[in-house]
Amino acid sequence: MKRSARAFWVAAPGVGEIRDTPLAAPGEGEVLVRALYSGVSRGTETLVFRGGVPENQRSVMRAPFQEGDFPAPVKYGYLSVGVVEEGPAALVGRTVFCLYPHQTRYVVPADAVTVVPDAVPAARAVLAGTVETAVNALWDAAPLVGDRIAVVGGGMVGCSVAALLARFPGVRTQLVDADPSRAKTAEALGVDFALPGDARGECDLVVHASATEQGLARSLELLAAEGTVVELSWYGDRRVSLPLGEAFHSRRLTVRSSQVGTVSPARARRSYADRLALALDLLADPALDALVTGESAFEDLPAVLPRLASGEIPALCHRVRYPSDT
Repeated sequence: MKRSARAFWVAAPGVGEIRDTPLAAPGEGEVLVRALYSGVSRGTETLVFRGGVPENQRSVMRAPFQEGDFPAPVKYGYLSVGVVEEGPAALVGRTVFCLYPHQTRYVVPADAVTVVPDAVPAARAVLAGTVETAVNALWDAAPLVGDRIAVVGGGMVGCSVAALLARFPGVRTQLVDADPSRAKTAEALGVDFALPGDARGECDLVVHASATEQGLARSLELLAAEGTVVELSWYGDRRVSLPLGEAFHSRRLTVRSSQVGTVSPARARRSYADRLALALDLLADPALDALVTGESAFEDLPAVLPRLASGEIPALCHRVRYPSDT
């Protein structure tokens, strides 16, 4: 039987296209997955779409099942949810999450998919990769009961962090963003909202995810003495200035990075699979539906990505819907 699939490729910076691709039969220990949904993470994927991945970071930025190389042509993506059609009996018919690009069907090792819990709708499960990032960030940040915390940057990652912090006992969490429309998202997630100039200070912890120089500077301003900024932003090829004069040293402030590619050293005994399974369990909370802010058909991706990259379509996670007959 001839097998084929269709995949979205960045053909050149700023230009996308749908390509036919051959599909091998799954071998021993492999599964064939039919995609139901995938997600476009607006920050990272639009950076890739624009051709903005720095040359010295191209190996780090490779997605697990990426084809091609940066800047283009490249098949990129990592938020796919589908149904296993062939493979081990325990997986056939199960809904799974996989770090796969936007493609109608694909074959991967069975251990590359994670079963989506019954309590999590497939349409919400596309958020698993970003919630996993938030889990790792909070393992790095290690918030304590009663902490005063600001999350600066109400994008997909920042909102995911805020959503998880809303579950911490006694924690005062405020989502800070320059876009006043993010107030509705914050309300849905169960946290307070403020514009940057109105944010509460004296924070024990600030999680920065705005990917702007101004946001990082404001994060430092919001700290209490001996407070910490955990930096989640990915700046691509942009240089960022940081105000380390004034009271930075006298107040003993800390700036530390969090990197999603490896499990936080604070949880070194936990595997990547543990982290992803936890993220999927956390997605049983319907409040996280607020992170999905748009949806379009797979065939429309070449027209939709330029609009996401330009900001014409404002988005946190943009969900891609696949036809049932692919």
